[in-house]
Amino acid sequence: MTSAAQHTPLYQQHLDLNGQIVDFAGWQLPARYQGVMEEHHAVRRQAGLFDVSHMTIVDITGAEAAVLLRKLVANNIDKLTIPGKALYTCMLNEQGGILDDLIVYFFADDDYRIVVNAATRAQDLDWINQQAGSFSVNITERPELALLALQGPQAETHLTQQLAAHADTIQALKPFNTLREGDTIIARTGYTGEDGFEIMLPAAQAVRLWQALIQAGVTPCGLGARDTLRLEAGMCLYGQDMDASVSPLECGLSWTVAWEPDTRDFIGRQALSEQKQQGVKHKLVGLVIDQRTVMRSGYKVFLDDRQVGIVTSGTFSPTIEKPIGMARVSREVQDHCEVEIRGKRYNARVVKPMFVRKGQALDGVA
Repeated sequence: MTSAAQHTPLYQQHLDLNGQIVDFAGWQLPARYQGVMEEHHAVRRQAGLFDVSHMTIVDITGAEAAVLLRKLVANNIDKLTIPGKALYTCMLNEQGGILDDLIVYFFADDDYRIVVNAATRAQDLDWINQQAGSFSVNITERPELALLALQGPQAETHLTQQLAAHADTIQALKPFNTLREGDTIIARTGYTGEDGFEIMLPAAQAVRLWQALIQAGVTPCGLGARDTLRLEAGMCLYGQDMDASVSPLECGLSWTVAWEPDTRDFIGRQALSEQKQQGVKHKLVGLVIDQRTVMRSGYKVFLDDRQVGIVTSGTFSPTIEKPIGMARVSREVQDHCEVEIRGKRYNARVVKPMFVRKGQALDGVA
């Protein structure tokens, strides 16, 4: 029996804007409006607006909320000492595989919020509740809240115009910091590689803010541009660049693992320690092909006629105007490799898995 399709509070807005609706993890979301290229360039050059209300917002509160999170995630939430600060991290299984990547928001020692991926919602909630066990905590999903992402070099200007009463505070927000007022949280975070904000707020307010921003000239953007933007920025996508069989050490996320203090026994620590000691066999790299083609997830990577890895994400970069991708490959891969695309092998340059920053191609990529 097929589950009923889910709609965000902004579904009617997407229809009104002639968004091309597709299924994404059971949600009916816009893949694009005018076109992926136009939406992508709008975010790189001006500002774009995404509906990401399909993401799962969960509050973790109670006397032992911090104790649970120290165990639950690989990064150390003790880094969060200022109310409103946020932290990117991964939630691991006992084998060190990534169950999900997420952001933890800190408001008080007994008051945290996390935002997890839509496709992993059920397993994440089951895992969190299982680990909560006898801890004195409350796990509360917040489906009544919507989530907007306003991204691009003009994002701050547009947001402060709409929320003039908070303009000074918004302008002062540093990356991974938030402004909280009641049920509304404005975070200087994003998934595009540009400056911007992710805004959690009640559904009715989200619709009004969406309409006001679109009327002010912000470009509505769909899933297609979200994917090309995050790939140019070298940001991993759960289910492609990482999953429960891949550790943070194998997908460029070792920086999200906090080893200190060594007394913090987070889930997956022992397995990661063993992998680190034995030597990690695979790494995540960026690939650029200087010919007209497109890399896709699942394509094979070769070195000297031996398969040495697999493309995890690929696209045609609107900014660089070349095929780019991320691949998990053996440690031996250095400067060059080959990617097999529809039976033909193409030479690929190996670069750091970040291609664009602040709208410009990084050195050695273009």
